Amino acid sequence: MSIKAAVYTAHAHTTGGRTGTSATDDGRLSVTLDTPKEMGGNGGAGTNPEQLFAAGYSACFLGALKAVARGEKVKIPDDASIDASVSFGENANEGAKGFNIAVELKVNLPGFEKAQAEDLVHKAHEVCPYSNATRGNVDVKLTVA
Repeated sequence: MSIKAAVYTAHAHTTGGRTGTSATDDGRLSVTLDTPKEMGGNGGAGTNPEQLFAAGYSACFLGALKAVARGEKVKIPDDASIDASVSFGENANEGAKGFNIAVELKVNLPGFEKAQAEDLVHKAHEVCPYSNATRGNVDVKLTVA
């Protein structure tokens, strides 16, 4: 899958891998990276790629949800939220090497009946760039709270 034309491009510079630093060229994001103890790391105070992915995916998905809702003439409440979990482990696909991630997005849409919320979540999953990027490569579980 590709894009027709870039509307926006983010740039980040990373050194040291999972035990380094990463910063965007505009200075808006600058993080220290550490590997969790569960993955054999030092468990330092820094963040990790899975946490960054969880934050990015949940923010993007909520944006997609709002866009879908606008198209259906409904408003997503200001207190809507998504709890994202990104798990890291060995690749379970037949013949595959290395590691993979799995994602769970728990969507909370106050004021919506469950069926309507599930419909909006399904439609957002079809248009969200993170969902499109992971489709067929990463297990993504969607739950409406």
